[in-house]
Amino acid sequence: MQIANLKTKQRPLHAVELFAGIGGFRIACDRLKMETVWANDQASLASRVYRDRFGDDAILEADIATVRERIPQHDVLTAGFPCQPFSSAGKKHGIRDSRGTLFQHIVEIVSQQRPRWFVLENVKRLLTMEQGSHFATILAALADLDYRLEWRLLNARHFGLAQNRERVFIVGSREPTADLVLASAEDVSSVADREDWTAIVDHGRRFPTWGVAEKERFLGSNPVQFSDAQRPVLLASILEPKPPESCDFTEATLARLKDNRTVNRFVHGVEILSNQGGGARMGYTIFGAAGLAPTLTSTASRHYERYRIGERYRRLTCREYARLQGFPDDHCDAVSTYDRYALFGSAVPPPMAEWVLRRLIQSASQRRAAAVRRLV
Repeated sequence: MQIANLKTKQRPLHAVELFAGIGGFRIACDRLKMETVWANDQASLASRVYRDRFGDDAILEADIATVRERIPQHDVLTAGFPCQPFSSAGKKHGIRDSRGTLFQHIVEIVSQQRPRWFVLENVKRLLTMEQGSHFATILAALADLDYRLEWRLLNARHFGLAQNRERVFIVGSREPTADLVLASAEDVSSVADREDWTAIVDHGRRFPTWGVAEKERFLGSNPVQFSDAQRPVLLASILEPKPPESCDFTEATLARLKDNRTVNRFVHGVEILSNQGGGARMGYTIFGAAGLAPTLTSTASRHYERYRIGERYRRLTCREYARLQGFPDDHCDAVSTYDRYALFGSAVPPPMAEWVLRRLIQSASQRRAAAVRRLV
């Protein structure tokens, strides 16, 4: 009977998406046949897109503090969480206090609901903010919940996206014997006795780009290669053949370019043709299409970054933004053209989220199969 139960077809994994935005994690879950049973965001524009894409009842538009008790039981919690500063009122030997922040809602929801896993996403600088104390607070708060934690810095360029976009993904598993899912082979072999790990309170000014943590200790390294990297995709390959003329530079902008100095070099895979300072990212930078796009952001002043594409000088279109992030071309059509730039720029790229979630599912499946073999 026990063997039969293990072999019974499993129900779909249930997921909850906090700070859902336009549904980057939702798309990844859909592709993996996971059922998103609840989603929340208080931003009206993002929620409008979410409802348009996934259904009128797919998301609860509200402050998370007012609706936490309505979250159903789930297997996986996902969140591209806002990165608020933490206070310095903490009592754990210099680790800052997360109380009163949006991140603390995640901690309390995980503590109450005890999902099998959680997957969080944030910006690269999370590893170095406030000389490492910010990330130390996050690790300490999550590790206190008796979850095995693992994090890794990933780049969108390795997932079939023509963008240099580095993001930190944090995975938590409440199974103490959980496999490492974000590690390279050399990382797995380096995981030694926990007594050899570093105390979180003794972190350096920057955390390594990969690591694992339990209780009050962590181990980390800086992997040089990413073994699952897909073939590089360049900006030129995802461009629209006939972008609207409204994307072209104004005469005033074209006149300013006369003061630019030639750069003609690649920085992190991004082709920089010229700018007014000679550096990697100075005023009126002109990017080329032979490399990657620079990191898309939600900052309004960055929506109109300038490119020379053939003989035209223009900004990218909304559809090109969607492709750089791994969304369908029409994903944000429910809102204005201007608003689409910000929404795409702040979103979690579905291909990156899918890779992380797939690794979790594969690891669990392998452990389940091994359990069946032991019982046969």
